[in-house]
Amino acid sequence: MTSEFSGLDIIHHGHRTRLKWHRLRRSFNDPLFSAEVMEEGFRLGASTELDLRVRGDGGFVVLHDEELEGETTGHGLIRNTQPQDIRNLRLLQGGHPPILSEDLAAMLRTAHPDALLQFDMKDSLSLIGPRGMAHLAEYFAGASSSIIVSGDDLDLIIAVKQQLPEVRRGIDPTDRLVEIYRHQGLKAVEDDLRADLSGPTEPDTIYLAWELVLQAAVGGLDLIGLCHDAGRLVDAWTFNLANPDRGFDADESRDFSALMALKPDQITTDESVATERAWAWIAGDADRT
Repeated sequence: MTSEFSGLDIIHHGHRTRLKWHRLRRSFNDPLFSAEVMEEGFRLGASTELDLRVRGDGGFVVLHDEELEGETTGHGLIRNTQPQDIRNLRLLQGGHPPILSEDLAAMLRTAHPDALLQFDMKDSLSLIGPRGMAHLAEYFAGASSSIIVSGDDLDLIIAVKQQLPEVRRGIDPTDRLVEIYRHQGLKAVEDDLRADLSGPTEPDTIYLAWELVLQAAVGGLDLIGLCHDAGRLVDAWTFNLANPDRGFDADESRDFSALMALKPDQITTDESVATERAWAWIAGDADRT
């Protein structure tokens, strides 16, 4: 893979769109949730994302599924498992140990000033509870410039605002907006999103599926522009190439070009370097500077 492309961002018509490394992967060839890839992202100043699950002691571990079986050599619910037991496990993809929140906090101290790490919280506030919130405050209040906390549970995001007010927050209304679109139409989508933008979570970033963004745009609603007008950033997720080595096919080229024209602030991908390279092939080197 050529070193000409970093997988950090794309500049298009003067607008910078960051490329976020989904689940700490720069490429599908990278192992899932690898500390090595995360450290590389910290070194380069990349935007990266990981999933957090609450443990039995109120701390957290970097995993997506609620049960250990899905991603590790362990068994049972993560929320019932103690950290010492998790440390002895290995991820099925890559064979490395899971990253605990304590280790994550230590690694964050080495992050480049431009690095941004998204904590995608997979548990609700009711499961995380006061112990989990206290753990977040203890270990991550000092890393507010390097992290953004997101989740489906708006009560959790409000709790983060109250307990860690300096930490950036993100919300993902995609599933709800898709249902509203299906049953009530685009005007109802616009009204609902406006309510989120002015709501109590006070989000820094709105996470929207790129397919929804393009579908709404065809119907005359610019979801990204709506968020920008409210002073919010937009992450369009998750755009992956069917064949990273070959670049965009005709459909991917059309869709990605349409997405870039709407000026997202970030695009989530599991193939950041391949995406940057593919865009350079269709946009030309002049557009990348």
